[in-house]
Amino acid sequence: MCLAAFALHAHPRFPLVIAANRDEFFARAAAPMAWWAERPEVLAGRDLGAGGTWFGLTRGGRLALLTNVREPGRNNPAAPSRGAMVLDWLASRETAPAFAQRLAGSHNGFNLITADLARDAWHWLSNRAPEPRAPVALGAGIHALSNAALDTPWPKTLGLRTAMADALACAADADDLVQRLLAALADPTPAPDAELPDTGVGLDRERLLSPRFIRMPAPERPELAAYGTRCSTVLVREAGGATRVVERSVAPDGRWLAPVVHDLPSWP
Repeated sequence: MCLAAFALHAHPRFPLVIAANRDEFFARAAAPMAWWAERPEVLAGRDLGAGGTWFGLTRGGRLALLTNVREPGRNNPAAPSRGAMVLDWLASRETAPAFAQRLAGSHNGFNLITADLARDAWHWLSNRAPEPRAPVALGAGIHALSNAALDTPWPKTLGLRTAMADALACAADADDLVQRLLAALADPTPAPDAELPDTGVGLDRERLLSPRFIRMPAPERPELAAYGTRCSTVLVREAGGATRVVERSVAPDGRWLAPVVHDLPSWP
C-alpha cells in the first residue's frame, strides 16, 4: 500500500476498520485480492512480478500491510522484495518483536503493520525507524500511514484519518461505512503547496503525489496513467466478528473495475 488509515477499537460496533490505497506503476502486473490456491489460509492481492503482496490476512486472524518509504536516491534495485515480508508474517506464529529480529537488513525502506487478532496485538515495524528491531505497539485509536513514518502529518494521511473518523461517526451500517471509505480513498484533490512535504522529489512531483487518489499520466499517452492508485481496499470487522473486505481496482484509463468482495462470517 501507499496510504492507509486503520481504526483500532475506535468505535463500539466496528472494532477494526482499515482503508488503504495501493499506488504502483500500471506496467507492474498484479492480481486482485483472492484466496491463494497454494496457501488456502491467505487472502491477499498478488504482485505477479516478485510474487509477494502489499496487504493480506489469514483465516486464523493474522494481518499485515506494507508501504514503501519515499527516499529518492537510496533505492537499491537489487534489494529483496518487500512484499515477501507480508507473506512471511502471515505464515509465522511469532510475535512482532521476534519477527522483527530476523528481518533482513538489506530491504529498501519499508513500513510494515502487523496484527495478531488472537493477542489483539498491533505493531509498526520499519527499517527506517529509530530502532528498527523494536516494533512500536499500537494502541486504540485511528492511525494513518503513507510513505514516511507512522502518523507523519502529511496532508493525505491527515485527510484520510479525518475521513475515517467522520465515516465511523456517520455510517448507518457496515455497507454504508465501506462506501464512505471508498469515496474518501478516491479523492483526487491535491494538497496546497504550503502543506506539501519535502521528500526530495521536487515540487511538481510532490504535487502529483499529494492526493489520496493519484494519477500520473503516461508521457506518450496522457489519457492513460503510467503510475497511480491501482486499487482501494476497505476492511470492516463488526463486534460479533463478521468481517467484509472490499477491493476496487482501477484501469489505466481511470475506469473503476467491478469490486471484489470477501465476507468472513466469523473472524477471530
